[in-house]
Amino acid sequence: MDKASLAGTILGLVAVVGGAILEGLHLAQISSPTAFLIVVGGTFGAGLMQYTMPQFMAAMKAAKTVFIHTDPPLQSIIDKIITLSTKARREGMLALERELATVDDDFMKRALEMAADGIPVDQVRHTLELEIGVVEHEGNINGKCWEAMGGYAPTIGIIGAVLGLIHVMGNLSDPAKLGSGIAVAFVATVYGVGFANLYFMPMGMKLKDRTHQRVQVMELVCEGVCSIAAGENPLLTERKLKCYLHDGHGGGGGANEAVRDLAANG
Repeated sequence: MDKASLAGTILGLVAVVGGAILEGLHLAQISSPTAFLIVVGGTFGAGLMQYTMPQFMAAMKAAKTVFIHTDPPLQSIIDKIITLSTKARREGMLALERELATVDDDFMKRALEMAADGIPVDQVRHTLELEIGVVEHEGNINGKCWEAMGGYAPTIGIIGAVLGLIHVMGNLSDPAKLGSGIAVAFVATVYGVGFANLYFMPMGMKLKDRTHQRVQVMELVCEGVCSIAAGENPLLTERKLKCYLHDGHGGGGGANEAVRDLAANG
């Protein structure tokens, strides 16, 4: 469970609702199923217009990773790769086949299978980088979908407010209800701006961060397995892979460049 996401969700809701109550508003005044339907339904509809159904559904499913997530154990992965590198250097590449059962990550397992089969290092790297590119592209689309809906929601909220005002202006014969009617009309704007800035856009950014973390792990594995396939000294491999420990969650780009420079000067 991501405590930051859970705390942010609760804090944002409590702050807005609590602030409204402190201002003297009643919950009934800011509760409107109609406004909710207009904003959420209209925003999701706009998302479906921009993205294909598979892309939209993938973004919906990915939303759970905003709350259910564990940071990748980079040090443990590095330790595993160094252990495999040492074994391969002492016993030969076929020793990797006997270790596949101890590898939990499917990407690492496929990479080790190629290395154990004697596939040239350049081909191994190219194949792995293709898979990394696909994962990065699909993951970023999930984030962009939520960010896009965060951009649409405020405008949909304004549409809801205008529709409410049209209804109010059509009933001017009862001036006593004008004030409350106008207030209800603007609830849709609150929903649109609130959902966009408290949830949709932050969720999109966090999904991109999740993708960056996954890509970082995959790049680390790619570099490690390619080092094993090239027969490099495990100490040099460890030194290269530890560059990823200093890259935070930035997606591995800076670490990947540093690793390549180190390998070139190795």
